[in-house]
Amino acid sequence: RLHQRGHDVVVIAPEASVYIKEGAFYTLKSYPVPFRREDVEASFTGLGLEVFEKKPFLQRVVETYKRVKKDSALLLSACSHLLYNKELMASLAESGFDAMLTDPFLPCGPIVALRLALPVVFFLNSLPCGLDFQGTRCPSPPSYVPRVLSRNSDHMTFLQRVKNMLILVSEGFLCNVVYSPYASLASEVLQKDVTVQDLMGSASVWLFRSDFV
Repeated sequence: RLHQRGHDVVVIAPEASVYIKEGAFYTLKSYPVPFRREDVEASFTGLGLEVFEKKPFLQRVVETYKRVKKDSALLLSACSHLLYNKELMASLAESGFDAMLTDPFLPCGPIVALRLALPVVFFLNSLPCGLDFQGTRCPSPPSYVPRVLSRNSDHMTFLQRVKNMLILVSEGFLCNVVYSPYASLASEVLQKDVTVQDLMGSASVWLFRSDFV
């Protein structure tokens, strides 16, 4: 649609991207990263297989933590190599973009937008750990709002509310592993203190690919 209306669209992706290829309606700018496409595919495949493995709860928690930490470090390195690619970042700064469209599931896009002083539009399905609520400053009390994957309705019993709270605590633990390094990277690049909530709250517009019915 943007191309049809005369807009120039530029897509930024690492050279090891699995799904993003050259397209007729946009210009692809890729940048080198210290891993291969096969590494990304192996990471996705391993995560998918792990979901179906039947293991003791504590073992699953420990293994999930290790995998999340490893996989998130891989993706963080891609973001770091983009932000410290002086030639590419200078080219983007000189291009005079009107806005950036990004999925904030991994908040590299918001950091780039802040670095280039561009308004940013978030285009997403959802965010883990209630980060969408934090970014939009919307209340989400666990006594009333069920967590994703809890299978609770908005009418919870006492035990369901306890379960909801436990999920909230575990989400915070895992999400801290994934997202806190982005806050550190943003603080380093922007040379000021930046929190994850700052990154999630930087959007001018949120576009949810979700059915709220």
